[in-house]
Amino acid sequence: MRTLRDRAFWGLCFVGLAIIATPSIWVLITVFAQAAPVLDWHLLTTTTAENGLLNAVLGTLYLLVGVAVLAGIVGIAAGIWLAEFGTGRFARGLRFCSEVLAGMPSIVIGYVGYITLVVQFGWGYSYLAGVVALSVLVLPYIVKTTEVALRQVPTFLREAAAGLGLTQTATVWRILLPPAIPGVLSGLVVALAISTGELAPLLFTAGFSNGYPPLNWFGHPVPYLTDVIYTDLSLPGATAHATSAAAGAFSLILLLLLIVAGRLLSRRARKATAQMSL
Repeated sequence: MRTLRDRAFWGLCFVGLAIIATPSIWVLITVFAQAAPVLDWHLLTTTTAENGLLNAVLGTLYLLVGVAVLAGIVGIAAGIWLAEFGTGRFARGLRFCSEVLAGMPSIVIGYVGYITLVVQFGWGYSYLAGVVALSVLVLPYIVKTTEVALRQVPTFLREAAAGLGLTQTATVWRILLPPAIPGVLSGLVVALAISTGELAPLLFTAGFSNGYPPLNWFGHPVPYLTDVIYTDLSLPGATAHATSAAAGAFSLILLLLLIVAGRLLSRRARKATAQMSL
């Protein structure tokens, strides 16, 4: 009977794995198969004005760097404060606002970004407006994962640091943050992965350009892959649909690279933490 239950459990695990893996594999195969007719060096050496994707790929990377800096700094700082310093009604209110923001539709964030950043602040369709909109969208994920990662650090480390006379700030930076880095990086990778596939906030704030990403932050639209996916799929013709699929393929490649980079950085952080403990 025990053997039967064991086999039934592992059978359910396998079914769950198949349910998760099958749609992912099917999406990968479908996208790359539809993009195959136009997958060549022309896509990576020309802009969207010439049916290429170089400027859209560069623009997407440009936006991701901005999100990593802005949302990363603000989100990690907020998560640290909530985990180690935040108490009382203000901390509870901040957590509540973060949870509400996590459930906010992305198109609403894009609309509010358009009204405030593009129109009222006069930024126009620009890089900074797009980065701010995406950062607001993914900020709750970074805040939550940072807070959870710090709370999972054993309590005896805090007690040992207090016994050595370390201040609370020194305890966070020297003792608590190093073992929490893998969890923090996981939240940042999730945030960047979400940013890679977002369209609605950027339609309202970043606009779109067939040229290369601008070096200035205001007044110039930015190209990105999700707009190419949306626009070309709406156009008639097999070539436009194949280009849309190719843009989706490059988005998936960026997503996979982010996941791999996050895993490698987390593993390196774990090894560094293990060496510190020795």
